[in-house]
Amino acid sequence: MLLTKFTHACVRLEQDGRVLVFDPGNFSETDQALAGADAVLVTHEHPDHIDVDAVTAALLADRSLQLFAPAGVAEQLRGKAPDAGQRIHTVAPGEDFEAAGFSVRCFGGQHAVIHPQIPVVANLGYFVDSNVYHPGDSFVVPDGVEVQTLLVPIHAPWNKIGEVVDFVIGVRAPKAFPIHDALLNENGRGLVEGHVTRFGAKYGTEYRHLSSGDTVDV
Repeated sequence: MLLTKFTHACVRLEQDGRVLVFDPGNFSETDQALAGADAVLVTHEHPDHIDVDAVTAALLADRSLQLFAPAGVAEQLRGKAPDAGQRIHTVAPGEDFEAAGFSVRCFGGQHAVIHPQIPVVANLGYFVDSNVYHPGDSFVVPDGVEVQTLLVPIHAPWNKIGEVVDFVIGVRAPKAFPIHDALLNENGRGLVEGHVTRFGAKYGTEYRHLSSGDTVDV
């Protein structure tokens, strides 16, 4: 399986000619990420995780494209693209489904708390083909599974370095790569990734930096 990172939280998986895209948001190269995609997984409604206009355009342009998202996101997109309504699927925590031939299981349920006065929205983590886990904006550790490839939100308004490290330690995946990093400069990135690399290694996780456009085999 090939994994390509785009800016921020957007990731593309490719296998046997099938393409699955996570979180094509407005910080990311959405047109490039969505090109030739068979299915899209959206973790939650924030615009850095879904560029509604770009995704709507993709759904209208490609009548085979499928999308899976929490209820609020799915409802919004059905309103934007009613002709694509049957290809827009509502999913929830604990559900298993197939997207473009990939097996997917949902974890979590809500976004991490940013501030008590900021409403908490629905958020899903997606575990794909018993391999890749994208948590969206949460540090929910998926139970009952062994993650092989962890996508780590290394910086956000809702997290701190200690929580990032504890998440990596809790999941203990053999491989880990960064997501949710568009707000970091190089100094901040080096600081966070240094901690994640060092502590992850103590618990069997090899952390590797990826820049936008980098592709790895996972």
